[in-house]
Amino acid sequence: MAETLRTVVVDGLALAEEIRKELAEAVGRHRAAGRRAPCLAVVLVGDDPASASYIKGKRRACERVGMDSTQHELPATATREQVLEVVRRCNAEPGVDGILVQLPLPRGIDANEITRTIDPAKDVDGLTPESAGRLLLGLPSLLPCTPAGIMKILERYSIPLEGARAVVIGRSNIVGKPIALLLQRANATVSMCHSRTRDLRGLCREADILIAAAGVPRLVRGDWVKPGAAVIDVGVSEVDGVLTGDVDTEGVQGIARIVTPHRRGVGPMTITMLLQNTLRAYELRLRA
Repeated sequence: MAETLRTVVVDGLALAEEIRKELAEAVGRHRAAGRRAPCLAVVLVGDDPASASYIKGKRRACERVGMDSTQHELPATATREQVLEVVRRCNAEPGVDGILVQLPLPRGIDANEITRTIDPAKDVDGLTPESAGRLLLGLPSLLPCTPAGIMKILERYSIPLEGARAVVIGRSNIVGKPIALLLQRANATVSMCHSRTRDLRGLCREADILIAAAGVPRLVRGDWVKPGAAVIDVGVSEVDGVLTGDVDTEGVQGIARIVTPHRRGVGPMTITMLLQNTLRAYELRLRA
């Protein structure tokens, strides 16, 4: 009988705190040199409770590492032009280093148009066409936060990437596509899967690294996972009032090498990479 593996459940919160300490030290060095703190501008449109909660968490994270943040709140009735005007003002503000437009936006406002208006040098979400194009071409850029957080988890848990077989479930512009590009950049062989992929389970069984970002509750079960694989759960769905990930975390115990839980997994790392992008954008502007 094959030996049962000891699966490490990734503590994303502890890793995030470790990186935030490093960020706080870097910010402290800038302040000690007489410079202002990096500043993140957040644009919130509407009164969605989840979005408001996320924004509160991001502002608190900024404070804890010594960064400044400003918040621009607009009602759900705000027009497209009103939202664009706020973004343009943030673009022009010399004391703002990063701009985050909280998604989703109210119906009737095109998120792609709003995102395209953000100055790429302040695109700390890594979502503008210029940022996406630079990522595709392998050029330096501000990376999308969740994919950057996943790569940091793989790095800190010593998961070999070069030559590894990686499978990404989900092809969104926010997670699926950029994480596939980052894994390819690290010399992994990547398969991107989606709702029309044939024999999804069979492909997942071949993966050394399995990224689940489909938004389908408990899609990935134990018999989908190759022994010793790194399993990253990005999906979040609500089932009977309970938040659930794309991976059956209990079901992959003893099979996966590491697995991220749907809570305290990738989420804290996403916010941490937002802070890291803000610091990087700030430092790049200092050198300009």
